[in-house]
This record gives sequence, structure tokens and C-alpha cells, in this order.
Amino acid sequence: MKLVVVVLMAFGFNATAQETLQPTRMGTMADPILVPSIADQIKNGTVKYADNTPKLGHAKGKASSTVIPGKGFPKGVDPLLDQQRNVEQRPMRSPDLVFVADISQATPSDPTGAAGVNQYMAAWNSAFRIFDKDGNPESAELALGTIFPGNNIGDPIIFFDAEIDNGAGNPKGRFVITEFDNNPNGFNVAVSTGPDAMTSSWHVYTTGFGTGSFPDYTKFSVWGDSYIVTANINASERVFAVERNEMIQGNPAQFVGFPLPGIATNGFYSPQGFHITDDQHPPAGTPAPIIYLQDDAWGGVPAGFDHLQIWEATIDWANPANHSIATAQEIGPAEGLEPFVSVFDGGSFSNRPQPGGPDLDVLQATVMNQVQYRRFGTHNSVVLNFVVNALGTTGELAGIRWYELRQPTGDDTEDWVIHQQGTYTAPDGRDAYSASMVMNTEGDIAMAYSSSSATDQISIRYTGRQSDDALNIMTSVEQLIAQSTAANPSNRFADYVQLTIDPVDDSFWHIAEYFEPSRRDVVANFTLLEPMPDDIGVSSIDSPTGGVLSSAEPITISIRNFGNNDITDPMVQYSIDGTDAPAEMFSGTIAAGTTESFTFATLADLGVDGQTYEIVATTLLAGDSNTDNDSSTVMVTNSVELCEPVSDCAGFDDGVTQLQLADQDIAVNCGPTGYSDDRDIVFTFDPDGPDTLDGVLQMGFADSIFAIWIDVNDNGIFEAGEVVATEQVATANSDFAFSLDLSAFTVAELAGEHTMRVRGEDESTAGDVLDPCGDLAFGRTNDYTAFFDESLSTAEEVFEGSDLVVSTTDNNQFEISLITPFNGRTAFSVFNLAGQRLAYNNLTKEGNQFNYSLDMSYAAAGVYIVQFDAIDGGSPITAKIIVK
Repeated sequence: MKLVVVVLMAFGFNATAQETLQPTRMGTMADPILVPSIADQIKNGTVKYADNTPKLGHAKGKASSTVIPGKGFPKGVDPLLDQQRNVEQRPMRSPDLVFVADISQATPSDPTGAAGVNQYMAAWNSAFRIFDKDGNPESAELALGTIFPGNNIGDPIIFFDAEIDNGAGNPKGRFVITEFDNNPNGFNVAVSTGPDAMTSSWHVYTTGFGTGSFPDYTKFSVWGDSYIVTANINASERVFAVERNEMIQGNPAQFVGFPLPGIATNGFYSPQGFHITDDQHPPAGTPAPIIYLQDDAWGGVPAGFDHLQIWEATIDWANPANHSIATAQEIGPAEGLEPFVSVFDGGSFSNRPQPGGPDLDVLQATVMNQVQYRRFGTHNSVVLNFVVNALGTTGELAGIRWYELRQPTGDDTEDWVIHQQGTYTAPDGRDAYSASMVMNTEGDIAMAYSSSSATDQISIRYTGRQSDDALNIMTSVEQLIAQSTAANPSNRFADYVQLTIDPVDDSFWHIAEYFEPSRRDVVANFTLLEPMPDDIGVSSIDSPTGGVLSSAEPITISIRNFGNNDITDPMVQYSIDGTDAPAEMFSGTIAAGTTESFTFATLADLGVDGQTYEIVATTLLAGDSNTDNDSSTVMVTNSVELCEPVSDCAGFDDGVTQLQLADQDIAVNCGPTGYSDDRDIVFTFDPDGPDTLDGVLQMGFADSIFAIWIDVNDNGIFEAGEVVATEQVATANSDFAFSLDLSAFTVAELAGEHTMRVRGEDESTAGDVLDPCGDLAFGRTNDYTAFFDESLSTAEEVFEGSDLVVSTTDNNQFEISLITPFNGRTAFSVFNLAGQRLAYNNLTKEGNQFNYSLDMSYAAAGVYIVQFDAIDGGSPITAKIIVK
């Protein structure tokens, strides 16, 4: 490899001037398809059930915003940090309902959902499920292809369009569900024909952009006679609108695509349209607002000018020649906006720590789902949020910068102003990120979010404020929705979450992702009311959580006193699949605001291998002020018990005695019966590495044979197709090199934890080592855990034969090119000598090279490292640069 340095003429950059632009694409969507209701498809046997095969989500392969090292303000901590930390918050009632929507096999699951009149509809990655408002499923987990024939690609968004009139005697509103499409590139939109997600049919539309780029990370909103769509897309059109009024009726409908003039980003980004949460729409013809943050740490934004940028899309379906989009407003320091730092790790997608897993992507540079709009007569309000580094240049702590903007008199033509702004951080030093906000009819604001730290697993929580509270702060003590019991094995975490309003009772519904212990999505229904006098409930069922279960299992629960009064000797009960066990008494007092553990004396029969049980535990307090939070439900599966073959390994040290593989170098146990369950020993592999993985082992007796299985389908049966190595070994106590052959499995199938069985025997004696459950005369059998960690990468020399060329000028501008035969996904980073990442960007190859323009004019003088990485694994290529 060569490093070439050349001197170029100085250059600068200029912000794009504000302007009004015409559409980049418009037309008419294909005529809609009428898809039968879910209920009819179930009756006719045509419904498509969810595919729970493990799968990786779409990679965040597009570029992040260009970060200029040393440029952004503020230079210290977030200026709004102390105003939130110094407030005394009021108690808030715990959730009325919490239930698990799905146990996801997708990484990430991308949960979305909304409440309708009588149901909650949840979706994730490539599936959906319908529940009643007590959390009971009305449908199985169904594939998106049930509604979108031939398309199950994923990333759905669900919302309830509350304004639609369904005729006399029928409640208003309909469900809308979307997903993106790649054949051709575009997206699908399905509008139900009525308010019931089970019994209504669906009109399904496809945009059919043809030659357009793939619209990743779509967000949808309702605005007047349009559905507004934004996307992270490498194309001239950045915002789309489709003709809502015609889609409601199932008629042919138009679409239009717009650019975003003057947006400061060259890749990954997430603007959003304002979303009407109720049935109060602005006057016909009101332009659709689009909003995005603009950080002065990015190229194209002047230093010291953090701001919110609002565009207005004029959409005229009757006369498409009038379609246009313009930059309408910049809300910056002069308008009272306090500066923020939205950048983590220079734009990298691995940011904040969690115990036992890789650093998490906290979704920087993202206006979170959704930007929710409401009309109050006296004024119009919109709420939005994004993640910021609350410690600025002094360290890292993820916090949530949130805003309520208003049109102060309710005039739809006036500018938006900041009514309030705050930076919320979680208690106990935890990070807060991945938030969603909404406002109810009273003007109260709820905000649900994810939280974690280096010592705290991911949890889902919420806070809020009343409409008459002091401005700029969340005044309610945070409440817990769900607590993870295990780490996220990936840095990818829930690209979507969603908080919505119940159109009937004005309560809040939130869906998000957590790990108990595997990836799953949890739904909560809550209000912002204070605790009631006498209010207890089962906050969680703590054991069992699954595994190999018996016919006499103890059930342990946590009982929470949500109320203001102490409760003494309450009665509690559990049921298994609807059959009640006898009620029992918790002996003692549960003080207000505390939680106590209780184990039932009556044991539960959970002894059927492979069966999944529904356990419901509930409190039975007479006069309970709030019975909505009395119960908790879990689904536990009795894992298949592994066979334990018998053999003799003690007499002559038969079988595999030493094993070096992946990250382990161990002596192999000889159990008393020749079998040893060593699944607490974890071998960590890279699922995206080569098809074979090398290891070394020793056999304790000459002329022996070994075999290794990986139970990839996790059914407890070591099948012939799961044998990944078997060979004869002639010499005892001598290193023998072998390789695992993983070529039969996909990366998605391998991802996660599986049981790995290792067997060895004296070949001349009775038994068959290739019979995974068969007894051996002389040998041993050991079970381990194989963990295929998708966050790892191989060290392949992918940039061999490449030239890294750095050209510089006197004002610390650098043109950097990697001339290479490598065509894979590639990222560029800048590091200081302390190892801190200052800038990161995913790149697209231009001809025979990857190019990056680096502005270091704001950075301190010194030596820095520039680095190109293959995103899918491989050794990086680096060079030093000097900033003067």
C-alpha cells in the first residue's frame, strides 16, 4: 500500500441558498388491490403466518451527516441540562397495562403500533398482530404479506387515521399500515375500509417509483388530503406525498416526490412531516410542514447556528402544476433555540455502553417517530424530539432534546415559535434515547423512551408533564414499563418506537424493544395521573422465565404498591393457560411506593417438553382503587430437555480432552456419567466470517474419533445436517487441527446463541460417536454454548493492493481517496491519538475509489489518524495527517 501527499489550493464551503423547488417526480399509483379482511383470510385458510426465522435488518449503510471535528457548539455541557435536573418531580401512576407483542427474531425489530377504537395493532420488521385493548391477541403473528400480497420486506409503520368518517352509526377512523418495497423501489400503503383491523378489508397501494432509489427508514404522517412520507434515500426526492382522500375511497391516487432545498446532510438523515393525531385538520390547502434538526457540527451549517429547519410542501392534487416545496423557516439562536450537540462518536453507529454487549446505536441525527400536531383553537402545537449528548465536549451522556412549537394564535399562516424546550436525562446517570412524544386533548405531554448504562440493561420508561406545569421540564417521576434481563447482542436497536394517543379515552400507548432474555417488543398503556389511594398489582412475574421446566415449578412474582396507602396481607393468585390456582396471602405490609417479592406455595405443572404456557398473576385486593394494573402476564416455554448419553471417560481418559476454538482454550470435563452440561462456557464466533472456523483439539486415547454439532434450529435435537466437524485422530494427547464447516447455514440462521455438542470416543469400542444421544463404551459428551456475535468482523485483508492518497492545503482541508479494487461497503473515520472517534461516514464508491473531503480547520493542532474500514469485516487501512 502507498501513501501519497499532495498540496492543493485552498477551498471553502457555502450553505445552499433558500429557494422554492418543483417536484422531482410525480404520477399516479397503480390501481389499488382490495385485500380481504384478516378474519376472512383466517376463515378461508389463506392467511400468511409470520416467519420467525432469525434475520438481520437492513444495514445502515448510507452515509451519516458530515461531522467537522472541533466545530460544534456548545463547547461545554448542554445549556438546558440543569433546569431539568434541579426540578422536584411529582409521583405518577404506573402503567395500566403492559403486554408483550412479540418475541422477535429480527435484528432490530423496529416496533410500531397504534390504538384504534377497540384494538391495538402492533407490527415489527416483517410481521404484525392485532390485540384487544386488554392486551389479548385477536390474531396470531401474521406476515406483512397477509396484507401486502407478494411483499414481506419489512419496516412497517402503523397509525390510526382518526378523522375518516365511516358513515352514520359507525365510529370514525381507520388503520393504516405501510412497508417499503424494492420491486420496484418505493413503498406500499394499506388503508382499512373500516375501524376494525380484524373485520375490515384493505385497499393496498404501491408507489412504483421504478428507477427511484430505495426509500429506507420511511416515516408517515397525516396532513389534510395527503399522507406525507419522508425517507433516508439517496435520490433527489427526499419527501413524498400520496393522495389520501382518494385512497380512503379505494380510488386511483396520485403521488409526488420533492427535494429538500438547503438540507445540511450528505447521507443518513431523518426529517419528518407533522402528523395530525386527532380528527382536527388544518384548513384545506394549508402547506404540509416538514422539520429536521441542523447541527452546527455538520458541514453546511454555520458555526454557532444550531437550528430547526422547517419546509412547507404545497400540494394541489387538483392541479399538480402547483406542487412545490420551499424552506419556510429557520428556528435558531435568534428565535431562542438553545445550542445542542447531536453527534456521538463522530457519527458512528456504535455509541453508548450496555453491560455484556456492544455499544448501542442511540439514533443520532434522527427526529424520532412521530412529530405530532394538535389544534387547540387558541393555538396550534407540535411536539418533537431527538437525542443529544447532554455532556457536550466534557464527556458522553445521551439525553433527549424535546420541543413544543406553537403557532401562538392558531393562525395557520403564522411562523412557528418555541413555546418550550428541554433536555431530559434519566436518573442515576443512565442514558435516555429512542424517545417518542405525543400531546393529548388537555395539552398534557407524554414522552416514552429507552434507557441504559454501563451497569444497567436496557429498560423502557416514560415521563411527562401537565399542560399547566412550569415550562421546559418533564414534571413527572419516570415510570418503568419493562426491564431487560439480558444484553442486546447487536449495536442495532429499535430504529422505530412509537407513542400514540387512544382516540377514545385520551390515554397513551407505547411500543418499544427490550430483551427478556431475547429480543421482544412490549406495549404499555398509561396515563399521566397521580397515584390512587389503594392500588396494588403484580408488576412482574420473575420466575420461571423458560428453560427446562418440571411438573412442580415455583412461581415467583413482584407485588408493587402503586398507591399512596400501605397495604397489609393482600391476596394474590396465578393461572396457567386460564386455569386458576388457589388464592394465597402475602403475609405482611407492602409500603406505599415499594415492591415485594412473593413465591406461591402451590407449584405449577409446566412439564410438557416444548410447550409454551401463559402464566397470569394478579392481586385480589378488595376495594382496589385501580384494577387495570392488577395483573401481569408472561409466556414461558419448556425447552426440550437435552439427551445425556452415558459413557466411560475416567478409566482411560477417552474422548476430547482439550479444545481450542473461537475465544476459548479449555480442558474438556469428564462428567461422572460421561456427560457434562457445560453450557455456561460460551464460544463466541463471527457469523459473517468465513464458512469454516479453525480450532485445535486433543484426544485422550489413540485411534479415536470426534464429532461436533451446533443446534442451529434450537430444537434440542442434534440432527445430521447440524454436524459441523467430524474426523479421526490417530495420536493421543497431541494437537489435531480441524475446521468447523458452517457453509450449510446462513448468517441469519447462525446469529445468536445455540447449543454446541462435542463428542469423542475410542473408535474400536462399542457405540457410535455420530449418534448424538447414543451411549458409548469409552468416550465423553459435552454441551457448550456457541454464540454467533453479529457485531464481530473478520480481519481479512480486504484492502490489499489499495492506495490511500491524502492531499492537503494550508488551511487544514484534506482531500482523501482510497483507490482500491474492493467494492464492498466502506466507512471513513478520523481519530485523535487518544483513540476518540471524531468523524465517521459511510461511503459510496466513485469509479475505482472512495473519496472524502475532510475539514479540520476547527480542530486543535496535532496528529490525527484517518481510517477506512470495510463495514462487513476486514482489516482497516490508515494514515496519519497533521493539523497545523
